[in-house]
Amino acid sequence: MNIDAPNKLSRTNASANAKPGVSAPSGSPVFKSFDFSDADFRRLQQMIFDDAGISLNSNKKPMAYSRLSRRLRQLNFSTFGEYLDFVESSGDDERVKFINALTTNLTYFFREPHHFPILVEHLTGMVTTEPLVVWSAACSTGEEPYSIAMAVIEAFATDQPPVRIIASDLDTDALATAERGVYSMEKLESLSPQRLKKFFLKGAGAQAGFARIRPEVQRLVEFRQTNLHDGPWDIEAPVAAIFCRNGMIYFNKATQAKILARFMPLLRPDGLLFAGHSENFFYNAGDIFRSRGKTVYELAT
Repeated sequence: MNIDAPNKLSRTNASANAKPGVSAPSGSPVFKSFDFSDADFRRLQQMIFDDAGISLNSNKKPMAYSRLSRRLRQLNFSTFGEYLDFVESSGDDERVKFINALTTNLTYFFREPHHFPILVEHLTGMVTTEPLVVWSAACSTGEEPYSIAMAVIEAFATDQPPVRIIASDLDTDALATAERGVYSMEKLESLSPQRLKKFFLKGAGAQAGFARIRPEVQRLVEFRQTNLHDGPWDIEAPVAAIFCRNGMIYFNKATQAKILARFMPLLRPDGLLFAGHSENFFYNAGDIFRSRGKTVYELAT
């Protein structure tokens, strides 16, 4: 689960909007359609933190405006204050839409490719009578867990490897896309022709330009909605490996430490934790995890 950079907003000439004798800030975003005060944004920041643990920086105000304007238009609200009142009073349905709008899912197949040889060496070296569990903890639209599935099929040389993949995300729209397993050909450009042929079914006719993940890959993955910030996690221990990549950077340090502490009892003693390239867990969980290099961690004790 990642937050995009703010979308570009149309800007008016600063001098045209300046009050007499007052210079308008150069490059200030103009929120044309809906009133969106700083107080509204601070309220929004608190709501998304309370619900999802996501810390939105002040420079994300234009992004929040762009993402939520569609909902205001659909619901006929004229101000963000009205919309936020509605979110807080309408129950879970609109709150889910609010959260989904403020999260985005920038990902692709075999992202950070150095992780996959480490994973398959780790799994193939384990001795167990039960299927090994791998948890993709912020699975987005499915590219990560399906990449794991493809990698283990190749490593074990069978489409029935002794591995279960649990894939979870907070965003219900992303999970729906992941469960469908249908991707545009542009989304598959990072795959080799061999993997594309082996693991996908190309569409024809009305489905031309799209491909579906093959059933033997899809059956290895179980999708679940999970809020890492709060609530119970429907994850069965022991877990051989956890992928939590490029999502933790949007939590504050205290929330990161809380989540990492909850990972610890789920992992096997020899389990691994895979992080994103911009994440370093040593500074807020050095007593729990130690680095194995290349953004891979193992339990410290």
